[in-house]
Amino acid sequence: MSWQTVLTAMLPEHLLLLGLVLLITEEIVFENPRGALPLSIVIVAAAAAAAASLWSSGVTVQPFPAQYAIVPATSLAKAIVLALAVPVLLMSRDEFTDSRFHLLLLSSLYGFCLLLSAESFLTLFLGLELMSIPVYVLVLLAFRRPESVEAALKYLVLGGAATAMFLMGVSLLYGGSGSLALSAFAGALGSGDTMATAAIVLVLVAFFLKAAIVPFHAWAPDAYEGASIPVTAYMATVIKAGVLLAAVRLFGTAVVSGRTVDLLALLPLVSIVWGNLTAMRQQSFRRMIAYSSIAHAGYLFYAFLGDGPGRFQAVLFYILAYGLMNLLAFASIPAGDDATRDRLDNLKGLFRRDPYGALMIGIAMLSLAGIPPFPGFVAKFLIFKNVIAAGYTTYAVLGLIGSYLGIYFYLRVIQYMFMSTEEPAGTRITSPGVAALGASVLCLVPALLLSVFPGWVIARL
Repeated sequence: MSWQTVLTAMLPEHLLLLGLVLLITEEIVFENPRGALPLSIVIVAAAAAAAASLWSSGVTVQPFPAQYAIVPATSLAKAIVLALAVPVLLMSRDEFTDSRFHLLLLSSLYGFCLLLSAESFLTLFLGLELMSIPVYVLVLLAFRRPESVEAALKYLVLGGAATAMFLMGVSLLYGGSGSLALSAFAGALGSGDTMATAAIVLVLVAFFLKAAIVPFHAWAPDAYEGASIPVTAYMATVIKAGVLLAAVRLFGTAVVSGRTVDLLALLPLVSIVWGNLTAMRQQSFRRMIAYSSIAHAGYLFYAFLGDGPGRFQAVLFYILAYGLMNLLAFASIPAGDDATRDRLDNLKGLFRRDPYGALMIGIAMLSLAGIPPFPGFVAKFLIFKNVIAAGYTTYAVLGLIGSYLGIYFYLRVIQYMFMSTEEPAGTRITSPGVAALGASVLCLVPALLLSVFPGWVIARL
């Protein structure tokens, strides 16, 4: 295989590495560097475009046999998630003036690209850690808030516990199969061997912890609330997408059976119910979204009950719709003091003060609630359709009932913005800046396309 082929196939990763080198060089050469944000946006957008080009060209290459592979499906996933990172960068304009945020973000995105193309547990582990470790620091970047330190520590400790469980599960898989290939996990799914079962449970629990599935969710509300708005948006979209797509890489098209079905159904079902019920009591928008993300992680793991060939399609469409709506909501939150700007009370009467922001948040809430014709409805429909087609009708019905619980707190936000006559007292709230407005437009346009042409998008996934 020629070096030109490898360079072309790994162009998204190489562009991210180039961005990291340029950002570090800028820090060294210039006393007061100012180009971190535009440089990061250009690099991430170019990496997304390169991944989309690889997908449309149908490039299938193994730069490192049995370790790293480029296929059209993973290239498409890279393009989508890298594109979701662009609005996050725009939102960071008023939050971070130096290059630390951008260096950490690009490092995390590089880890995401690694894990998505992984063919072995070694590469998958490297990608997961490269994606996760920078985020621990990103949470701490909002150190002006006392809660940030506690949130970062809790996230770090529980993230370390997830890593330990993942490695223990991989070691058991290796002991039983003698292979570190990801296919060893799919092979263990159909095995009744005790060691294989223990390995599957440990690996699944590690992913449950990273995705904040109940009862492994305690870190998420504190981390989401303690982090700044752009970091919370990044965690809720890109990190969540990375964990779920890594799980898709593990399961492949293998059919889930036996006790694994109960594990993949019961804990996600509890997450759906608990996340939606607990979100009702929150007074912080970020904390509410944290519990909402716990419920949505439950919906996403439900996809693994469905048939193998439709699993990737359902998860990727859900990630796209869910990511766009979360980013749209975060980009439209009124500007102000970071510690209080996302209090739900501050959203009262928002439509009179900022009609555009209120409409954008309203669209996001309706979509996250799964109300047609918004893309969130189509995403949930795909998940539950596959679960019912696989024969798990009872779990699908219970999941649907649990999803209806979330409608209350999403509509409560809309009621505050459009129907409340009160005005927020004691807090200076202003409209988001131009960069945040641009981020909302970048999310709104594809979201509308998903709403109008969902079949066209699904056919290409």
